[in-house]
Amino acid sequence: LMGANMQRQAVPVLRPEKAVVGTGVERVAAVDSGTVVTAKRGGIVDYVDTNRVVIRVNDAETVAGEVGVDIYNLIKYQRSNQNTNIHQRPIVKRGDLVGKGDVVADGASTDLGELALGQNMLVAFMPWNGYNFEDSIMISERVVAEDRYTSIHIEELVV
Repeated sequence: LMGANMQRQAVPVLRPEKAVVGTGVERVAAVDSGTVVTAKRGGIVDYVDTNRVVIRVNDAETVAGEVGVDIYNLIKYQRSNQNTNIHQRPIVKRGDLVGKGDVVADGASTDLGELALGQNMLVAFMPWNGYNFEDSIMISERVVAEDRYTSIHIEELVV
């Protein structure tokens, strides 16, 4: 119950990192969340940039008279209802073979098609010169320099 509440409150970070240890449902959770883009039909990636992914569909999956190309437009820096950033990044490259249902673009809190709510870090729960009294924590300057927990929030201000 506590873990579920923490997951619900997670904020998408700038550089998501999938967990080293998982349960096996991270990919399913990411796809079911609707933040990732999945291929409607199998084929070969024809074109990729930051705004769109174009897939040339397999001949077996096309209908007669159809173009045979699927275009996926990606969301860029859009505000969510929680004022967080929705930003999709392609994870395929030109020439890749994709099947129906394969993840072609990551969304918020996903890394290579898997749920990525936190960061993999080495931590220690220990006293240190009184600086971590009560609920305070200490972090390395490297964590800040690498933007490990940096997130983007977008607010709409109406004048």
